[in-house]
Amino acid sequence: MIRRSGIQENIYYTKQDTSEDKIVRGNIVTENGESLAYTTVDYTGNEVRVYPYGNVFAHIVGYSSNGRSGLEAAENTTLLTSHESLLSQLQSDSTQKAQGDTVVVTLETAMQQAAWSALGNYRGAVVVIEPDSGKILAMVSKPDFDPNTLSANWDYIVSNESNSSLLNRALQGLYPPGSTFKILTALAYLREHDGDWESFAYDCEGSITRGDVTINCYNQTVHGSETLKSAFAHSCNTAFASIGLDISNADLRDLAGDFMFNGNLPTTLQYSESVFELDKHSSEGDQMTTAIGQGDTLVTPLHMALITCAVANGGILMKPYCVDHTETSDGTLVLQNSPEIYKELMTVDEAAVLTEFMKETVQSGTGAAMSGNRHQVAAKTGSAEYETDGVTGTHSWFVGFSNADDPDIVVAVIAEDGGTGSSTALPIAQQVFQAYYNYH
Repeated sequence: MIRRSGIQENIYYTKQDTSEDKIVRGNIVTENGESLAYTTVDYTGNEVRVYPYGNVFAHIVGYSSNGRSGLEAAENTTLLTSHESLLSQLQSDSTQKAQGDTVVVTLETAMQQAAWSALGNYRGAVVVIEPDSGKILAMVSKPDFDPNTLSANWDYIVSNESNSSLLNRALQGLYPPGSTFKILTALAYLREHDGDWESFAYDCEGSITRGDVTINCYNQTVHGSETLKSAFAHSCNTAFASIGLDISNADLRDLAGDFMFNGNLPTTLQYSESVFELDKHSSEGDQMTTAIGQGDTLVTPLHMALITCAVANGGILMKPYCVDHTETSDGTLVLQNSPEIYKELMTVDEAAVLTEFMKETVQSGTGAAMSGNRHQVAAKTGSAEYETDGVTGTHSWFVGFSNADDPDIVVAVIAEDGGTGSSTALPIAQQVFQAYYNYH
């Protein structure tokens, strides 16, 4: 399942700012000076917006024709504001437009290209964030488009709803989280059983039934005797369904609310609100399916990346951001952004326990294909089943962070219809981690 939200606001907004009559739209560049968007003049004298990397940055940088999206929308005012010095303005021809300010982003071309290539032909998204600063290093969504030819292809792109290539799946795609949600289910159990959670024991027989709802472990695997740590590592559905029956619906709903479900994310980029519907009226079947990340719960890849960032950063979520600073066209600083704490989502001890669970997932569980990494990864995979119009499938999830004891980056991956998390999303994430250490 994937839901689309908020796209029409940008698609059908075609009114141009009056500032464009006086100011040339500013540039978007990386901290290394690589240009991601700039304005030039064609042979007829018309201004043309150019995107040197084409499809690779299509969603996060966005477009400024036929409406706006991405950074072109979020930073529109900045790009159409000029802080050129008075002297520069006096020296320029009175008929010449002023140059808009430059937006310098935290995005890294090497990481963006690596994530774009790793996702391959899958529909889905990849998000890469520094958990201790909140800097977004890469954000990829597919299917994509070439913003350089957007106007020419507009009618086709808009009419092709099945492709939905204008949708930034990283920010606006809503998916069942599958087993990645077990991070929060485990945290809810830790809090309800503070001091004695280590006594958790469950005998997995491959399935569990309440009423007319049966939960199976993947391939009906019988895991046998499980601790909480091993149940997490092996992604034991029956153990976590049992936990869903044990913990309070109200407590899990409150925890989901604290973790930004049914509410706002700390970003100025356009996004869809994640959904959590379990309440006091929910059935035992709902309790079990919600606990394993199925049911009616829906989440965006950015949201799952932020939850993982909080674990990696000792419980503290930093505000995600992708604009490092803005400057004038000649390089004078206008505004500097700095890392900012958004919220303490869990205690240091809770984050440490979840980190150990995620490390065990890589050492002996569903993430074992990453166990040989030089920079130890802590992770959770997920296989999110969905049914739409009678068609069923499984989305492949991965969330995790590298250099687990002093984390460097968080990577979140969703590959639509990719099957299990370990079979598709994990290898995609592996390529992203490798690229990071190749370039840093």
